[in-house]
Amino acid sequence: MVDVRGAINAGRVNVTNHADEEMEDDAITAAQLYDSVTQGEIIEDYPDDFPFPSALILGFDESSRPIHAVIAYSDVHEMAFVITAYVPDPERWVNFRTRRKIDVHD
Repeated sequence: MVDVRGAINAGRVNVTNHADEEMEDDAITAAQLYDSVTQGEIIEDYPDDFPFPSALILGFDESSRPIHAVIAYSDVHEMAFVITAYVPDPERWVNFRTRRKIDVHD
């Protein structure tokens, strides 16, 4: 997480087109995203993601709106990659930290 924060603070970050679209849909600015990530907490870790390990980070914007961001990090490039970023649906998350179990009925 320290490396991700450092990369973001140094401007070594790449936002994917998918993340950009999701951010636009949820009216998340780049500043809100970066602040939420640098102040946030890892709630899910994906060390085996390819091509770089990633994590789901929960942070909050200046109005306490929750923001989820999946961030990958390349040690070789010292670069953070924003895979996606969105406002989590409270019906799918407990305190925005734990996925709710969904009952599927046929």
